[in-house]
Amino acid sequence: MVRSSLISLIHKPTVIQRWNDHIRPFTGFTEIDKQAHKTFYAYCLAKCHEEAGGQVDFNKLAEGIIFEYLHRAILTDIKPPVYHQLKKQMEDKINAWVEGQLHDDIIEIDNGKFAERMHKYFFEKEYSKEEKSIIHFSHYLATKWEFDVIYPLNIGMYRIEKTKSEVEKSLADCEWFEGKKVFYQNPGINDFLNLIGQLRFQQRWTATARIPQTSVIGHTLVVAFLSYFFSLDMKHCKKRTENNFFGGLFHDLPEVLTRDIISPVKNGVEGLDEIIKEIEDTQIHKIVHPLIPESFSREIDYYTKDEFSSKIVVDGEIKVMSSEEITKNYNENKFNPIDGRVIRICDHMSAYLEAYLSLENGIASHSLKSSVRTLYEKYKSVVIDGVDFGHYFESFWFN
Repeated sequence: MVRSSLISLIHKPTVIQRWNDHIRPFTGFTEIDKQAHKTFYAYCLAKCHEEAGGQVDFNKLAEGIIFEYLHRAILTDIKPPVYHQLKKQMEDKINAWVEGQLHDDIIEIDNGKFAERMHKYFFEKEYSKEEKSIIHFSHYLATKWEFDVIYPLNIGMYRIEKTKSEVEKSLADCEWFEGKKVFYQNPGINDFLNLIGQLRFQQRWTATARIPQTSVIGHTLVVAFLSYFFSLDMKHCKKRTENNFFGGLFHDLPEVLTRDIISPVKNGVEGLDEIIKEIEDTQIHKIVHPLIPESFSREIDYYTKDEFSSKIVVDGEIKVMSSEEITKNYNENKFNPIDGRVIRICDHMSAYLEAYLSLENGIASHSLKSSVRTLYEKYKSVVIDGVDFGHYFESFWFN
């Protein structure tokens, strides 16, 4: 079972600022933004590795990202160079301490197996070796992306050239794997990830003041994490769990082209939401798909088209059905199942928590209070495959 305290911890990096001793953009440079962008990099690198004939366990990739994210959340805002130096000199001791801090929050997930896998990830060098290499490289690519943004603003600042050299050296020192070659030979993939990076600067709830402010890209990572945890609770097959993670990650991809159109606008005019979806689909195929290999685009299409419908694939045909029916008859890897309904609930749960945290921080606007009440009423009695989603909305109910 996923604990509410773990969900709170997932939101902690929304307030951890990166590069906060440099001149930088006001938005898009929180720890959660970096981790989300890193996850998109990791997905693309993993697909590149497959294109080159390598093998990737995408469940291990997702979990490695989660493990490292929680590790960073526990150690809060230690400056990255210090953080990496500490890991280098005292890695096992720090990992053991972090593991102890997380124990109560994760011990019930997947009947304790999630905690066991986290222990292996941190203490067994051969465990998830390929996935670790991909995540390591994606970490420095996302860091390099950030540095390229702030570098022109900081020319002449003390040690900025040294920092530049360190960032470039860190990338060069990353372990070689076949996916690197495909990545560097396909500049369109990097263009795609630059486009994704714009989601760092798109703010959620654009018409409402909130503390903390959150970005679209950070929101997608929270949805991916929640979808993954609840999939483990529901005993989903590996492919379904994988799809729910990456479906959650990609569910807002069209917003890089259309921006975050707030729900009152989309829902307030009859037929507007359908027109927006048509525009999004057209823009995705016109702008995004030419940047990436066909194998990427087919899968991303599956994640983003009709993204909140639960569906399977049978004989090459996509079939839409309820999550309950998938569990009963199609909870097998060969059907490529995905739970759009669960992703939608996690999407709304993330929005609910964004509003709740702002209310807790003293920003008590009518729209925030109304959103909390509406979402609470919508989900207070929802149970899917044994998971009581109402319990989580009740845990963060703001009176």
